[in-house]
Amino acid sequence: MLVLLGLSFVKIALGVLYTSITVIVGYILYKRLLRYMNKGVPNKALYCELNSLEQDPAKGMLEFYFTSLDAKKVRFEILDESYNSVEVIVDKDFDPGQHIVRFDSTKVSNGVYYYQLKTDNQQTMKMMHIAN
Repeated sequence: MLVLLGLSFVKIALGVLYTSITVIVGYILYKRLLRYMNKGVPNKALYCELNSLEQDPAKGMLEFYFTSLDAKKVRFEILDESYNSVEVIVDKDFDPGQHIVRFDSTKVSNGVYYYQLKTDNQQTMKMMHIAN
């Protein structure tokens, strides 16, 4: 019956074979493209991720959250509007995982401040408004 329609088993088999080869080659090229595009992506284990504050404006006891995939020495400090250090909250080694650093914002006057996380290979800074 297939022969009557102008299709033979050989033509069907070749069509399936060509389609399969095209899909496999396309998949291989797609994976190579993804690998090429990810070459410049930094290794996340080398850096800490500093989260933003949950309240704006900030007041009272503040909790700063950060995550590290590796053990690191971390310096966490508060800076004023001119980027001068107001207080070093913590300067110590941290294990891998999620961490909370607390700061009593009533120690400083209201205004714009920055909180900064520094490691050997990273310096991350975010702005906060304090209104106690």
